[in-house]
Amino acid sequence: MTEAAILPTRRDEAWRYSDTDALAAVGPAELSDWREIVVPAGGHYRECLILEDHAGPNDETFLRRLRVNLGEGARCELFAVIASGQLGRIEIEATLATSSHFELGGITVGGRDTTREIVSRVIHAQPGATSNQIVRSVHWGRGTGNFLGRIDVDRGAQKTAAAQSFKGLLLEKGASVNAVPQLEIFADDVKCEHGASVGQLDEAARFYMGARGLSPAAARRLLVQAFIGDALVGLGDDAATQERLLRVALDKLDRHL
Repeated sequence: MTEAAILPTRRDEAWRYSDTDALAAVGPAELSDWREIVVPAGGHYRECLILEDHAGPNDETFLRRLRVNLGEGARCELFAVIASGQLGRIEIEATLATSSHFELGGITVGGRDTTREIVSRVIHAQPGATSNQIVRSVHWGRGTGNFLGRIDVDRGAQKTAAAQSFKGLLLEKGASVNAVPQLEIFADDVKCEHGASVGQLDEAARFYMGARGLSPAAARRLLVQAFIGDALVGLGDDAATQERLLRVALDKLDRHL
């Protein structure tokens, strides 16, 4: 079998909006490489995933795939910023046990003709687990931001509470964002919700800031910061980590607009 034959195409649901041409630089080994994370019963795990310029040997294509298994009463928090690569993609598959919690905060930013995307599948396998996903995308030029988020609630996973929120911000004509929320629910005593919206900068807010002496660039930066900050609320009072993740996203904005 040739290498090209096993690469995904846009016919694959999880890759329908992706830049599959950029996968030529990846190869089959990296495509099949899933990093396993096991959070034991009662444990707490937090990780920040940052794809930024010069983050690896191949600055054109970044692919990170994580498979997370949570034990009973465990908690896993993942926060991601994708700000580099012709294709930058993070895939996460999380399986939740009884009374566990999964938190995802994701940010994609980019311009030119790049594609940055987050793909998640959260499996509520047992009762009483909760999950929350917040993803924000800011793109300009011909940049594309994608979020494909799937929530599975297995039969018997009663008392599940799962939420998913996606918002996209387009700074220029030609940019695009795509959201594909999916729910597959086989239990009847659950609370699941999702929302997706796409818009532009609030012109009234920009005018208000300009009238008070802020430059257009400074006003834009503040509005974008407030917009993407939603994805980091799960960090609570960890101001240092919030600042670090925001800086990666906003530095990309500053350099390319």
